[in-house]
Amino acid sequence: MQSTTIDLPSADDTARLGQRLAGSLGAGDTLLLSGPIGAGKSHLARSIIHALLGAGVEVPSPTFTLVQTYDGPEFEIWHADLYRLNLPEEAEELGLFDAFATALCLVEWPDRLGDEAPAGALHIDLQSSGDGRVAHIRFSEPRWAAVFGALLV
Repeated sequence: MQSTTIDLPSADDTARLGQRLAGSLGAGDTLLLSGPIGAGKSHLARSIIHALLGAGVEVPSPTFTLVQTYDGPEFEIWHADLYRLNLPEEAEELGLFDAFATALCLVEWPDRLGDEAPAGALHIDLQSSGDGRVAHIRFSEPRWAAVFGALLV
C-alpha cells in the first residue's frame, strides 16, 4: 500500500482537493472517507459531487438517509454515511456492495464495512491540523500514484 499526505489549511483547500480529484474518478471507484466528526468528510464528498454534476446540484448530508444517489451523465454516484450502521451486512442491504462495481461510491465511516471494503479503494483519512486539516491518503492501485503525483505538482 502506498501513501501520501496533503495539507489542507482551509475548507477551500479541501474543496479544491475534491474538485481536482473528481476528474480522475469514474464508475467502479470507491473513496473511503474517514476521520472524526467535523473532519471534512462530507465537505470533500460534496466538492467531488459538485465538480462532477455542477455547483447547482443540492447535496444533502446522507447522515439520516444513509445513502444519497445522483445520476451523472456517465455513471451513478453514491454518497453513503455509515455512521449509524452496526454490521457490514447492513451496508449490503442498502445495495452498496453492488454499487461498488457500477457507481462512484463516496463512503463516510468506512470502518462499518469491516472486511467488505473494495480491495482497490482509495482511503482518505482527514484529521485536524491547527486551523485546517491533513489528508492522509492510502492506495494500492498504481494509477492513484500518478493521480496524486499530478495533484501535488
